[in-house]
Amino acid sequence: MVFLKVVLLALLTRAQEPVCRLQGRPELPLFSKDGNIIIGGIFSLRSSIVPRTQTFTNIPEAIKCHGLSLREFQFSQTMVFAIEEINNSTDILPGVSLGYKMYDACGSITLAIRAAMALMNGQEEGTLSEKSCTKPSTALAIVGHSSSSPTIGIATTIGGFRIPVISHFATCACLSNRDAFPTFFRTIPSDYHQSRALAQLVKHFEWTWIGTIRSDNDYGNSGMATFVKAARQEGICIEYSEAFIRTDPREVLLRIIDVIKKSTSKVIVAFLAKGEMTVLLEELLLQNVTGMQWIGSESWITASNFATGESYNVLRGAIGFSIGSAVITGLKEFLLNVNPYNDPDNIFLKEFWETVFSCTLTTRDKTENINPCTGSENLRDVNNQFTDVSELRVSNNVYKAVYAIANSLHNLFTCKNEQSPFPDKTCPNLMKIEPWQATKSVCSESCPPGTRKAIQKGKPVCCFDCISCAEGEISNQTDSNDCLKCPVEYWSNKQRDECILKDIEFLSFGEIMGIVLVICSLVGTCVTIAIAVVFFCYRETPIVRANNSELSFLLLFSLALCFLCSLTFIGQPSEWSCMLRHTAFGITFVLCISCVLGKTIVVLMAFRATLPGDNIMKWFGPIQQRLSVFTLTFIQGLICTLWLAISPPFPNKNIKSHKDRIILECEVGSAAAFCAVLGYIGFLAAMCFVLAFLARKLPDNFNEAKFITFSMLIFCAVWITFIPAYISSPGKYTVAVEIFAILASSFGLLFCIFGPKCYVILLKPEQNTKKHLMGKVQ
Repeated sequence: MVFLKVVLLALLTRAQEPVCRLQGRPELPLFSKDGNIIIGGIFSLRSSIVPRTQTFTNIPEAIKCHGLSLREFQFSQTMVFAIEEINNSTDILPGVSLGYKMYDACGSITLAIRAAMALMNGQEEGTLSEKSCTKPSTALAIVGHSSSSPTIGIATTIGGFRIPVISHFATCACLSNRDAFPTFFRTIPSDYHQSRALAQLVKHFEWTWIGTIRSDNDYGNSGMATFVKAARQEGICIEYSEAFIRTDPREVLLRIIDVIKKSTSKVIVAFLAKGEMTVLLEELLLQNVTGMQWIGSESWITASNFATGESYNVLRGAIGFSIGSAVITGLKEFLLNVNPYNDPDNIFLKEFWETVFSCTLTTRDKTENINPCTGSENLRDVNNQFTDVSELRVSNNVYKAVYAIANSLHNLFTCKNEQSPFPDKTCPNLMKIEPWQATKSVCSESCPPGTRKAIQKGKPVCCFDCISCAEGEISNQTDSNDCLKCPVEYWSNKQRDECILKDIEFLSFGEIMGIVLVICSLVGTCVTIAIAVVFFCYRETPIVRANNSELSFLLLFSLALCFLCSLTFIGQPSEWSCMLRHTAFGITFVLCISCVLGKTIVVLMAFRATLPGDNIMKWFGPIQQRLSVFTLTFIQGLICTLWLAISPPFPNKNIKSHKDRIILECEVGSAAAFCAVLGYIGFLAAMCFVLAFLARKLPDNFNEAKFITFSMLIFCAVWITFIPAYISSPGKYTVAVEIFAILASSFGLLFCIFGPKCYVILLKPEQNTKKHLMGKVQ
């Protein structure tokens, strides 16, 4: 009870504390300006973080950055210029002022995410309310980052809050995934297109033996993966593929350069960010590695500092695809007017000024400065990456990103209910604009992969329905106008966004039906051998010697072959198995029926020979019986030989019977030959049946003709019912029906002809006498 009171007291005490509490130090923007609507900006104004060692015994110190990036500073000031230009315009967002907050990510994913959280929550001191944490986001949209990996971190972190992120230089194709990054946009093409274009470029110059180097981050790994795939499709071979990041130790670079030196390829595709290329180039100069043909990605191929001085000796002749350049009227004058005297409290402007002019600005404590600035310094007298506007490529993308946000906001502010882009046809509350309202203005939701657009009748092209692709068709892009048919051997998956290989179907030894049929075949073979053993052991008894024991053993041999030939129908069809299965079936069955026919004729001749003066048995003795079996079988063998010579059976992929799977089957080749084989078997079976039927009532206690008649009746019934079953059975079941017919007819012959004899031999030996067989036992 005391413990419960303590817990409740702790909870009540905690409930009195502020609901929102900032953990850690507040993250303040480097540049900011108030406005009705705030746009965030995240740039790497400094290139890297100062290394530090954590002791984990006290609160970590604030992260420090170093290495001023003049190019990134130009990007940030281009954003400021665009916002000021919009604020001074009466054509876009009249009466609405745009503000901004810009943070420095220092090339760090961690700091980029922290800056995004600051823009979303507002981490300035004094902004946290003790009442709730439900205040709206500080920034309605974010411009940045220049690199893909930090941008992925930003978009992943705040995507769930529906805050749009518009990047000007993050080109990783992975960012095009709308499911993972629903609020990400960019004003630069995806690397998917550049990578494929680079492969085409290499192919154009017939460079088929190359090396590749990439940044070991999302930008380099994703871009190079697409390039390698496209290059291999073009027949280009890659000797080596290396990756590094600019913070790697020097040993990593030395190893890569050693690989370059030892390689035999003279062309290098470098999918590197500018930071990595700068580090690599410095080491290449130290190692004096020249004479290579470089293919560059858009990140560094147009860098002016790489095209002059010593760098030119290494990169002479480098080619690649560049971002389109543009002219932004008034930007140069705006950049030249940047100076720390207009904002003396801005630490970054002070650092920028001191770095450019190599002087020291006066501090507030009036301490003595080394090489103090005179105040007459002017950016018009310098030419660097910040002031150079001769080729505005990435800066133009920043400019377009700001205007994209402004135009979206302008459409919201000029919204009319009947023309509202929202489903409920109402306009947003202009006093409370939410981030998601600035990013969505569509008549119909995008059609996901697996569907296609169908324009709604009587409505503009922006209004459409999403219709699932038909079976066998896919769409693997968002908002596809048409579905693509899968190749012949492929079929669409359930989502209809990918073609997958069709299932291949054939009767295999591993499936249950195949195992059952194999067991039946082996059982039939074993029973046949067992009967043959019994007959051999009792070969001197009257019941075995009667009606030519030689034909009986030959018949048992042929029946064993009939059981075994069914095995050739199981398994994946091949050229040899297809030829073997049909010819083996035809020959073994003719051999079997020839023996039965011979035994039937022997019965008829034997009773004819009992008539006075009739010596007919001399015309159908053992020699004639063997000759008749050989002749009848030889004819079938000749038919099969001609069949194999003219148009033999062959394996075939049946793609017509079923749409979603491929049936591996054996085509007969020559239909006429196949019919001849079956027709010959049918002719012999019919002849045997007729003769046995005529001899069924001849006097004898053991008239074999009766059993032959019954066996041939089963044989004919099986193969007559086989025809409709064979035609109507789908896929692998067609083969199973054929095997069943072979086994059923073989078992019918085996048990009908030899079953009664084995019964007498093993169970009724007293009837196994000549007197009983001749009907003389009382």
